[in-house]
Amino acid sequence: MEKELKRLIRILKGEYALLWILTLLLAGLYECEILPQGLLAGNAQAEYIMQVASILLTVCLIPLSLRIFSLSLTRYVTGLPLPKALKSYRRWSEVRIALLLTASLINLSAYYWTMDTTGLLCAGMVIIASLFCIPSKERLLNELHLSDISNPDE
Repeated sequence: MEKELKRLIRILKGEYALLWILTLLLAGLYECEILPQGLLAGNAQAEYIMQVASILLTVCLIPLSLRIFSLSLTRYVTGLPLPKALKSYRRWSEVRIALLLTASLINLSAYYWTMDTTGLLCAGMVIIASLFCIPSKERLLNELHLSDISNPDE
């Protein structure tokens, strides 16, 4: 069982790192002018739509990504047998990371397309929210109520 937990944590840490890598890669592509900047700058209507979309996306996806994971744990995952619980935990973690990644990439693109700091602020909020999702063995054991596995000698 310990081997499965270590493998799961390694996978989740890799997926979490991918969130940061893809976000930084997109910002780098825009900063190096590989991707075009300011596509919508000067178009007031398009800028407004992108700003509102960024704000709504951030306001909806951050709480959704954090809350849906918590609800799935309390209502569904903790009642499953351990192998199924680990698979479900991984799936819900991936959903949470995917929601945050989507919001991050769209908000960064909105910033670079409009050159208005609203998208950058929203992307920053998403990245800060991702700090509440850092995977670790202790977190997994606590969330699945498996503290007895962490200290088998006691």
